[in-house]
Amino acid sequence: MDSDWAGLPQHLLDLVVDRLVAQLDFARFSIMCMSWHSVAKHNQSHRAKLLGRDQPPMLMVSTDQEGTWNLCNLMDEKVLDLQVNLSNKRFCGSSKGWVIIGEENFAVTLLDPLSRTKGKEEKENSIIRLPPLITPPDDKGGALKFWTEHYEYYVHKATLTADPILNANECIVVVIFGHYSNMAFLRLSKDTTWTYVDEVTGIREVVCIENKFYVVDVWSRIFTFDITTQSYSDVKYVAQGIKRTPFMLQYLVALNDKELLMVHRLSELDEDDMYVTKQVKIFELNFDEHKWIEKKTLGDIAIFVGDNSSLAVPASNFPGYQPNFIYFNHFNDRAFNNRELQHGVDFGAYDVENQCFLAPYSTLTKTMIKMAQCPPIWVVPTFRLI
Repeated sequence: MDSDWAGLPQHLLDLVVDRLVAQLDFARFSIMCMSWHSVAKHNQSHRAKLLGRDQPPMLMVSTDQEGTWNLCNLMDEKVLDLQVNLSNKRFCGSSKGWVIIGEENFAVTLLDPLSRTKGKEEKENSIIRLPPLITPPDDKGGALKFWTEHYEYYVHKATLTADPILNANECIVVVIFGHYSNMAFLRLSKDTTWTYVDEVTGIREVVCIENKFYVVDVWSRIFTFDITTQSYSDVKYVAQGIKRTPFMLQYLVALNDKELLMVHRLSELDEDDMYVTKQVKIFELNFDEHKWIEKKTLGDIAIFVGDNSSLAVPASNFPGYQPNFIYFNHFNDRAFNNRELQHGVDFGAYDVENQCFLAPYSTLTKTMIKMAQCPPIWVVPTFRLI
């Protein structure tokens, strides 16, 4: 007798969805039949909140066709059978499944890449346009002229606190921008203009933990401030910095609500005048002593850094990724590492235990990256259902 899989009661299907760890498996579940799709759609907002920080990313790589990108699933070393239609502009961020770009008028745009696949109708709400940021000063130093010519780099990095469609009321867009790497934020469902945080400059990255923003600057000092209903409270100094070296990048990684890591990525110029990652260090914030403590192991955790919002996932849940590894991508910043791609892209993985660098990707993926028109970027697939 044939099994009536489509007729399974919803409470059983809800239990199945709860046990689907990878987003790709969730997408496969949703296309089995109409009843399963309905259950998946019913669960997607809850799932987005539950798994928001624990999903492994895919690698989005530009092709030789203008405005066309491939998605590589590194867990099984395969290229997905779909292509994404996005311009070859620089992405200043990737967060909660969305990519973020800066526009010519200094506005910010959010794009859902998996809602813009080649050969399919563009989904509703796949693009969100935000207001312009404050214009650079038209001073004798030529700031306005410079940033007008290099507008794609005006926003150095951007992140989201929640999915802007599934959890719009909880979504805050945060950008690091301008000559002095200032910060601004916009609460998507509440604000029509940006709120500027002027107390801290030289910002490298921002993460949100329990309604608090933690900010790290170029000297690895850490600051925090609370989001309130009207504005934000005073910025508070949390921990001292660490001696800075040339060509050093800092990434903040929230493991959970009580553990905050910082990854130091040190680069050097090679013979082709390209920045290449040569050293990686990990530090954990001691909240009680207000200082960074160097960390020698990540345990079961794999970390992903680059132009994306930094991610940490339990590697044991996702075969194909190595525990105690840091996977890094090319960092495309006008002030630090804006090199032409003709000599290659700085990507790979750092084995924390053995303190060595590896190139863990398949031959196909490495070839695609080397032929790319733009630097690749990590993207967490959301497969938003309609």
